[in-house]
Amino acid sequence: MNDILTKQLARINLYALISRVLMKEADEELLDTIEKDEVILSFFPNYMQWEKRTEIEKKELKERFLDVDFSNLFVLHLIPYESFYRRDDQMLETGGENPVVQIYNTYDFRVQLDKARAVGPDHIGIELEFMYMLADSEYRALESGDRKAACEIARIERDFLREHLLEWAPMFLQNIRAEAGTPFYYDAASLALEFLLNDYEYLSRLVGEKGCGYEG
Repeated sequence: MNDILTKQLARINLYALISRVLMKEADEELLDTIEKDEVILSFFPNYMQWEKRTEIEKKELKERFLDVDFSNLFVLHLIPYESFYRRDDQMLETGGENPVVQIYNTYDFRVQLDKARAVGPDHIGIELEFMYMLADSEYRALESGDRKAACEIARIERDFLREHLLEWAPMFLQNIRAEAGTPFYYDAASLALEFLLNDYEYLSRLVGEKGCGYEG
């Protein structure tokens, strides 16, 4: 069980990391968190080798390079919302009729758009935060010995990845990699893309046709 909890905690931490990085501009606290942890920093290999990272102060790095790149990628040039990719008219669905809102409400996930500085609930950072919340609930179920509940939550995670995030996020993340002006956001998109694909495979094996691995 300890191995299962350790793996689950790693999933939680990765969802927390990529949701934060893709939600809003990096701040000095986030950069410190990444740089002080060798494991986390290893997920950003190009950023780690970026000369500007060691040549200038973090405040200047953030203001001159990272903030500009974030604005170009997430505000000016690319659209980080599911509805843009999935609606025929490419319009953003910002109201309560957005399909993900009904899912959020079912599982008591409350979106604070002003805090996230997003115009719709299907922003990639918010959808990843929802996955973080589910993964954390799965961890707590496992920790308390409720494997049946953990299995059910894992199925919800798998289905949300299959029916929502993986329907559009890979294209968006590939676009980020193509358009990124800094190694930081290139690495962030690469990490998110690889993790989402791997996590879906993991969850599909865990809650496959033969039953849930937690209950085996």
